Amino acid sequence: MAKGLLEHVNITVRDPDKTAEWLCELFGWKVRWRGEAIHGGLTVHVGSDEQYLAVYTGPGDKPQVEPNDSYTQRGGLNHVGVVVEDLDAAEKRIEALGFKAHTHADYEPGRRFYFRDTDGIEFEVVSYA
Repeated sequence: MAKGLLEHVNITVRDPDKTAEWLCELFGWKVRWRGEAIHGGLTVHVGSDEQYLAVYTGPGDKPQVEPNDSYTQRGGLNHVGVVVEDLDAAEKRIEALGFKAHTHADYEPGRRFYFRDTDGIEFEVVSYA
């Protein structure tokens, strides 16, 4: 059986442009694509050429209109994990952007901490260095 590679994760946020901007600043990513999306929404793809986060918003500001439609819910996942080379430098950048790191841990295979963004989405930042 061929191994699969994770290409992207799609999350619903309030402002895809603003979210893409701080993700690029924090992780050194780039905007790969920006355009119209499902339900008349807007999506910004941010990451690398191989992997990215799709940050999406529907038309207007309608949180959780349909309970079983993930495209209308914010924060409908446990967390998004991002690997960095320098965990301490990443934490400083996160704090400079106004986010608060929490739940620091150091166990095999690496060190990590978590933070929540303005939409309540939790990110795990981990280093295997």
